[in-house]
Amino acid sequence: MHITFVKKILATGEPCRKCREVETRLDKSGHMDRIDRILIADEREPESPGAVLARELSVDRAPFFVVENEGVQTVYTVYFKFLKEVLEVDVSSADAAGEILRDNPELDFI
Repeated sequence: MHITFVKKILATGEPCRKCREVETRLDKSGHMDRIDRILIADEREPESPGAVLARELSVDRAPFFVVENEGVQTVYTVYFKFLKEVLEVDVSSADAAGEILRDNPELDFI
């Protein structure tokens, strides 16, 4: 298995908030060592490696993970889904639902 973590740098030169949060969580949990490659999608450089990969995979949000396993690539844009399905970390439903709602403000609880 090969894992690529793609994080974004905003046009201001600052890392995106969500990317910082995810990277911090990976560091604190000790999972950063499971990441094989980190790419940057820099809004100031359309040909930055992360931006090129995002276009190739039709991904429009950051951060995201690309997991290649036995020649099959799977893209994860939801951090907690990545944790659960790839890193096999027990994730609470509330954490996963909260992330989905934060990432999709058009959604709401029923």
